[in-house]
Amino acid sequence: MSTYNFHGSISGQSNFGDHGRIEVHHGQSPAEALRLAGELVRRLRAESPGLAEPADLVRGELARADAEGRSVDRGRVRQWLELITTGVAAGSGSLALAQDLGRALGM
Repeated sequence: MSTYNFHGSISGQSNFGDHGRIEVHHGQSPAEALRLAGELVRRLRAESPGLAEPADLVRGELARADAEGRSVDRGRVRQWLELITTGVAAGSGSLALAQDLGRALGM
């Protein structure tokens, strides 16, 4: 039987929380992700009102997860972000915000 010893640096952009929950924020704080989601909602209401609802669902999920102290439902958020990115114009500010939000959440 072998054992593997790791002698390198283990520091990184992560928060190892209570109850074995591991949160990796990919360089963005949850507050920054929530701010990006709010900006996405505002921009989509102006540029593509039909896509503002999924953006609002993303913002709501981020806010609820933060308030309840749980991890974000990544599957649902990914689905909403994909809907937004396929519906907005290429090169638009909304597309850039949706992509930034996805990166902030590690998607």
